[in-house]
Amino acid sequence: MRKVYYNSVHKLSGAVPFLAACLIAGAYADAQQSGGQRASLKTASLETHEGLTISAQPWMDPALYKEKFPKKSPFAAGIVALQVVFRNDSNESMKVSLDRIRLSFQIDQDNRQEVQALTPAQVADQVLKPGGKDPAKSRARIPLPVSIPHNNDKHWAELEQQAEVAGIPANVIAPHSSVQGLLYFDLQGQFDLLNEARLYVPDILVMENNRSLTYFEIDLSKPSGK
Repeated sequence: MRKVYYNSVHKLSGAVPFLAACLIAGAYADAQQSGGQRASLKTASLETHEGLTISAQPWMDPALYKEKFPKKSPFAAGIVALQVVFRNDSNESMKVSLDRIRLSFQIDQDNRQEVQALTPAQVADQVLKPGGKDPAKSRARIPLPVSIPHNNDKHWAELEQQAEVAGIPANVIAPHSSVQGLLYFDLQGQFDLLNEARLYVPDILVMENNRSLTYFEIDLSKPSGK
């Protein structure tokens, strides 16, 4: 009996440093992740009120798209992806009407435009459509996205799936939680429009009492760290 007892204690004493190391490594990883999120927020534009924070960061580096879109990049087709985070610090669930979100910007002194986000299917349509944007074309209003006939081949299905997976996964944000993903806007390569662009989020509902929040209008030209 003494021998069995001794071996059990010996094994346990050997496991303690290992468990401690795992806990320290886990805490370090959590700290690294939190630090990464804070660093990301410093380079994103954001607005906070009524318990909700919305941050948005345009992906202007082509390298950012490689992980999500390893073969065909939306950026190369004139589409910009916005990394959007909804953080709910309240005690109530909130619902965002994602289809009402708009990217607004100034075309010229007397011409302001709002652009609706593309669906994953529209992203695949625009990326794989024949031809492409004309870099010599003068600036004009960006047309609304239209459905383009396609044969739903494996390349289209693959791209549509990639856009879906990288997109915002849900429109309900539970209390004290976050939802994040990409929104896609077809700027037809006129990425300098983002210098004065705003992300307009007009329809947010507190689900418990059916109360509407004041709209969000996030100035993308002013990252929070500046």
